[in-house]
Amino acid sequence: MASKDSFGARSTLDVGGTGYEIYRLDAVSGEGLDVATLPYSLKVLLENLLRTEDGADITADDIRALAGWDADAQPDKEIQFTPARVIMQDFTGVPCVVDLATMREAMAELGGDPSRINPLAPAEMVIDHSVIADVFGTPEAFERNVEIEYERNRERYQFLRWGQGAFDDFKVVPPGTGIVHQVNIEHLARVVFTRESDGATLAYPDTCVGTDSHTTMVNGIGVVGWGVGGIEAEAAMLGQPVSMLIPRVVGFKLNGDLPEGATATDLVLTITEMLRKHGVVGKFVEFYGPGVSALPLANRATIGNMSPEFGSTIAVFPIDEQTVEYLRLTGRPDGQLALVEAYAKEQGLWHDPAAEPRYSERLELDLSTVVPSLAGPKRPQDRVSLSEAKDAFRGALADYVEGDEQEEQGYDEAVAESFPASDSPSHAEGNGAPARPSAAPRDGGRPSRPATVTIDGQEVVLDHGAVAIAAITSCTNTSNPSVMIGAALLAKKAVEKGLQRKPWVKTTLAPGSKVVSDYYEKAGLTPYLDKLGFNLVGYGCTTCIGNSGPLIPEVSQAVQDNDLAVVSVLSGNRNFEGRINPDVKMNYLASPPLVVAYALAGSMDVDLFHDPLGQDTDGNDVFMRDIWPTAAEVEEVIASAITSEMFTSDYSDVFAGDEQWRSLPTPEGDTFAWDEDSTYVRKPPYFDGMPDEPEPVTDIEGARVLLKLGDSVTTDHISPAGAIKKDSPAGRYLAEHGVEQRDFNSYGSRRGNHEVMIRGTFANIRLRNQLAPGTEGGLTRDFTAGGEVTTVFEASENYLAAGTPLVVLAGKEYGSGSSRDWAAKGTALLGVKAVIAESYERIHRSNLIGMGVLPLQFPEGESAESLGLTGEEEFSFTGVTALNDGTTPRTVKVKAGDVEFDAVVRIDTPGEANYYRNGGIMPFVLRNLRRG
Repeated sequence: MASKDSFGARSTLDVGGTGYEIYRLDAVSGEGLDVATLPYSLKVLLENLLRTEDGADITADDIRALAGWDADAQPDKEIQFTPARVIMQDFTGVPCVVDLATMREAMAELGGDPSRINPLAPAEMVIDHSVIADVFGTPEAFERNVEIEYERNRERYQFLRWGQGAFDDFKVVPPGTGIVHQVNIEHLARVVFTRESDGATLAYPDTCVGTDSHTTMVNGIGVVGWGVGGIEAEAAMLGQPVSMLIPRVVGFKLNGDLPEGATATDLVLTITEMLRKHGVVGKFVEFYGPGVSALPLANRATIGNMSPEFGSTIAVFPIDEQTVEYLRLTGRPDGQLALVEAYAKEQGLWHDPAAEPRYSERLELDLSTVVPSLAGPKRPQDRVSLSEAKDAFRGALADYVEGDEQEEQGYDEAVAESFPASDSPSHAEGNGAPARPSAAPRDGGRPSRPATVTIDGQEVVLDHGAVAIAAITSCTNTSNPSVMIGAALLAKKAVEKGLQRKPWVKTTLAPGSKVVSDYYEKAGLTPYLDKLGFNLVGYGCTTCIGNSGPLIPEVSQAVQDNDLAVVSVLSGNRNFEGRINPDVKMNYLASPPLVVAYALAGSMDVDLFHDPLGQDTDGNDVFMRDIWPTAAEVEEVIASAITSEMFTSDYSDVFAGDEQWRSLPTPEGDTFAWDEDSTYVRKPPYFDGMPDEPEPVTDIEGARVLLKLGDSVTTDHISPAGAIKKDSPAGRYLAEHGVEQRDFNSYGSRRGNHEVMIRGTFANIRLRNQLAPGTEGGLTRDFTAGGEVTTVFEASENYLAAGTPLVVLAGKEYGSGSSRDWAAKGTALLGVKAVIAESYERIHRSNLIGMGVLPLQFPEGESAESLGLTGEEEFSFTGVTALNDGTTPRTVKVKAGDVEFDAVVRIDTPGEANYYRNGGIMPFVLRNLRRG
């Protein structure tokens, strides 16, 4: 970490008698250099460059370029960012550890030292993505779900325990502890980092990259960090800086206070709508102004969490009194609090409400204008005022009940194998769907298809809009005491009025840390949530990532028999189609109190401001306004029920785990003993036959289109996720290897097995490949077999056997959503050499390069449609070889049948060009470490 220190920035900061070495930002001065008015986030990056200046990758000119940043210029200057640490969750983290284990073996095969493959930056993983809400609505739900989780994931957990022992500076937070981003802000984040260097204690801003797009939650406490693909995170762990362009920074000014009745969730949905409409993809967003000081830290974290939903790289808040108070509340030591405050003030990183940093663009919001809101039915940015939710639902419903015949068939096939069998009493087995009755309009033309169902001896009527899932889930909101206490108080008042959840609603509570359960218990609120069926199901992401488990069996059957467009209401951050549950077509994001309210109402086809939620014990109507807690009531409970001791107690031995974790048999050794019979963890082929030096880049000839896709294809559409269908290529692979369907588990849990993941890439039940019109899911046309329709995986096998490179054509915002590394890994392993899209979301474009796939962009204003491309053409790409000269061509010539055009090369930095020349980021890192 030694620096050339061209600016003489190295200095000493005394904090309470302890000396820290720091790199002073005000040492960077000179004509045209204005550090004082830089945005907070760029000051953090500037310190990073000062501290890591080496005269090669990071130079004095790089430091001057950042200090003299032109807010109005388009990004064109590359810098190398070295994060202080890496944070991972288990779905994306397991492949990271698999790859590191594989790299150790590859290093040995190249004649190097395997122990060189070791995290050089601290890496922490939280196992939070594996628990599924199989069992709900009972006091035993949490214990039973954890048991099922260990049964399903024993091999993965043993592998991670090996990794924790085999690699230095790699720690694992065991299952049943919390959600990675909530654990990060409550315990792992330092805000100001310290590390021993040359006999001194160096202090510098805590920064991180994470293998989950919602890593940005930590932005709420002043930590600059964002989500990257697993492959990029691996490189960061191995000491490689993250190559990036100095971004444009959007200043978002906050004024005023939230009004009574509005929650942090309503605020974040409003900001999401504003920023997505403004356009912030690839930009930093930074909040400033007097409204920031009045915004509780938990609300800031909720906003930071949703940065991927805006499309921004980060959404950061500067350090201030609220930050320090939150660190005190969450049990950080007094010495750390003193260091954070002293360092931030010394370096000009302390928030000044009156300051106006220089920004590229500006937005402003008066917090008093925020109203109760939802977002849905399929995108986080589609905010709807709660007062208009009923009409908005009805307006959207036609899109879900009037699909064409082919769409309906695809849906039936998808739900027919919705979940693996389970011994849970709440499990629904998919049995296919019989022919559908036709929809009959009612109530002003709204389609209706009422179905009478008997649940627990009670006869009820289900129709479109029935709330099938009401889930308090996701760190987005479970980290926020105000909305969590609000939900519990609403539940208390509802129970006291004699209200009950509707019997068809699957209700789940999955907090992001054990602290939530602690303050619920201390406040005496747990029994009321339990009474409404919101029993604890686990400490993990659950419903927000699709681990919702099966619907109530009778509801699932009614949905399939009658093609009902039922809904989920969840306190999460993502509601993409097909994400939450295969039986549920429409998904709405809402605050935890609204989740409870909709569980009571039982339908999205209600007006919560005017329609009753139910009747009290005397038969009187009860409205939401009768049970909605006031802000004062919420604050009173927060003040009396939440203590610092809760955090220090729950996190005192956080890496040790419970008896179940500690008793797992754990392999030992510097290299992992791969089990050839394992269907969870297998050695991937990334380094098979890799030469010591990269071979020259070649042009691409004779390529065929594997998929032709439309706009807004997300990584959820590309990357394998959710349940594994019995008749899918992945299901057949598992069956051939002796795995019973009940033990298929999810794609996410099998990310350590490339054979499963390849077969599930581009297999999402909602993916529509225009090359195979009239189909949904992982289907395409195979031109090695006369253009017949087959699965994407089977077609790719035939193309690979024939030596035919593959291409994907796509529309706008290709690869938006979660930072799923398998969206890129699967693409590469299927034999795709290039993607041509109208535009990309940042992380997926970077990940494609990281796997040796060339990202190209159609000329401005052009698309596959405007160019007349059908996907049946044979493609050739010329001009790619210019990369061999150490330069990156601006365009390459594409010939597709009779059509020719110049595609823009989206390799945006010299660092990315190096990755591509090496066939990906992992071979690049391995070769560099091999050379020493």
